[in-house]
Amino acid sequence: MIGVIDYGMGNLHSVEKALSHLGANPQRLSQPSELSGVQALVLPGVGAFDPAMERLESTGWVEPLRQWHQQEKPLLGICLGLQLLFEASAEGQRLGLGLLKGRVEALPNEPDEQCPHMGWAPLLAASPSPLLLTGAAAPWMYFVHSFAAVPSDPGCITARAPYGRSSVVAAVGSGALQATQFHPEKSGQEGLALLERWLRHLP
Repeated sequence: MIGVIDYGMGNLHSVEKALSHLGANPQRLSQPSELSGVQALVLPGVGAFDPAMERLESTGWVEPLRQWHQQEKPLLGICLGLQLLFEASAEGQRLGLGLLKGRVEALPNEPDEQCPHMGWAPLLAASPSPLLLTGAAAPWMYFVHSFAAVPSDPGCITARAPYGRSSVVAAVGSGALQATQFHPEKSGQEGLALLERWLRHLP
């Protein structure tokens, strides 16, 4: 059973549909008391950092998510769900979950790029990840974001994406914790393949 956390700010239907298509059994969880029997968690997210943290706090998810991570249980963050894993964001004032050290910053001002960064971009592998195939051609994924993570430890960055003359963090990972800034559930066959690899690596 894959628990999809419902705190009122996620594209749950698309995530559930993708997981079901891959043969998983996604269950929407609105409160931590529903965690019994759950093998792995997905933390999706669409919107702004502070309202999302406020919703996680008001629905009682903050400490259970921290405990889940401390117990090294599988957790996949998607889009805003990746940003919430960090300590803080330039988008707001609230503290994040703090599962990864670092902050979330506004995308750099690039003359040839629009903000928000919206559309398809290739993934540039940065370090080994159970989500990505080693040595394969760069898969293209679908992005919609105005902020990006800046981890304190660059070693947790598993993929980057081109942005102007530079690049931004596209995926991070640390043990059982993995997260993507892009939307795999909206990224066609490449996105489904990534989710399938995540499911195959579950204990």
